[in-house]
Amino acid sequence: MRFDMTLIRLLVFRLSMVLVLTFFCTSISLASAPPIERNTVADIAQAVAPAVVNIEVNQPITRSAYIPLFDLPMGGVPFGFNFFNNAPGGRPLPGGNRPAAPNLPKMESHNTASGFIIRPDGYILTNSHVVRDASKIKVTLSDSRVFDGTVIGVDNFSDLAVVKIDAHELPTVKMGTSSNLRPGDFAIAIGSPMGFDHTVTFGIISAVGRAVTDINGNINFIQTDAAINRGNSGGPLINLDGEVIGVNTAILASAQNMGFSIPIDVAKTVMEDLIAHKKILRPWLGIAMHEIDEALAKSLAIPLTTKGIAIVKVINGSPAQAAGLETGDIIQKIDGQDVATAKEVQELVRAHKVSDTIHLLLLRNKVGQAISLNIGQYPSNERQGAYPVPENEDE
Repeated sequence: MRFDMTLIRLLVFRLSMVLVLTFFCTSISLASAPPIERNTVADIAQAVAPAVVNIEVNQPITRSAYIPLFDLPMGGVPFGFNFFNNAPGGRPLPGGNRPAAPNLPKMESHNTASGFIIRPDGYILTNSHVVRDASKIKVTLSDSRVFDGTVIGVDNFSDLAVVKIDAHELPTVKMGTSSNLRPGDFAIAIGSPMGFDHTVTFGIISAVGRAVTDINGNINFIQTDAAINRGNSGGPLINLDGEVIGVNTAILASAQNMGFSIPIDVAKTVMEDLIAHKKILRPWLGIAMHEIDEALAKSLAIPLTTKGIAIVKVINGSPAQAAGLETGDIIQKIDGQDVATAKEVQELVRAHKVSDTIHLLLLRNKVGQAISLNIGQYPSNERQGAYPVPENEDE
């Protein structure tokens, strides 16, 4: 009995030590994380706001803009999605390449968006759809100074652009990283929704690596529930260290607080290349793809279990057209690797350089066929990648 009591006391002692150590380690872990105090968000917003700008642009009104409150998937914004730039008529005007309606006078819209200063000598990062085809750009700083803006470079692939104003010794944002973001991390958005400049909203990161092909199939977006609206395009998404982690780009209009931002790690390389006037070379096939579902399988008269991904469009003048690819072809392998999704095709293509040759195994009319394809350069002046299309596209 005495032995048993000794053993019990020893076990109780060890259990107590484990509990004490667990509490101690947990306390250290919690203490290492920066606490969110009463003025945390306000202090961050106050520090970052001087580097956030309001951008006003005059852009030509495309035919889709003559129909207020309608989203045209091929001519403007995809159904259900809005870019953040603020435009009249109830819908944003992306300024795409759709020709104006015949017999109508040329008109311009006055749109409001956002941006942020990345260099003290007047370089500003924003979205390409904010400034594309703009006849006039006016940039207003937080101290109410107004400057004319000049587009230094536009990358339609990533929907990013750099604007320059004639100013010096400007405050700049602090760049963070989007590589370590997690769902649940806090996020702050600053911008000019509906023209109300320097509006601050607060929320969380809802998801990372979000593929939203209806907005831009070239980017894996950050999803946030921080309230953002038309006019927020090009504004920064910020973490609790006051660092920019994303560029606010679009919202899901049919939902509440579903916004999408371009990861800042994508933007860093693009903006440096644009400032240096470097040509950004990106591999491109020129096809639109769709995963094989029941409806597509029936239309192509193939079994639903068919492996691969279907080509639903071949763009005129593209490398794919030159190689002989056709609508209805099923890509089953690229360089010997199985593919079943647009993302897998994109990743394999992006692993190559422009002018490289890739080898495809296709299923055409239920017969296997091997085709070699020389990868081309993504057309920077084309609509693809700058504004969305219904299908999944490669580069």
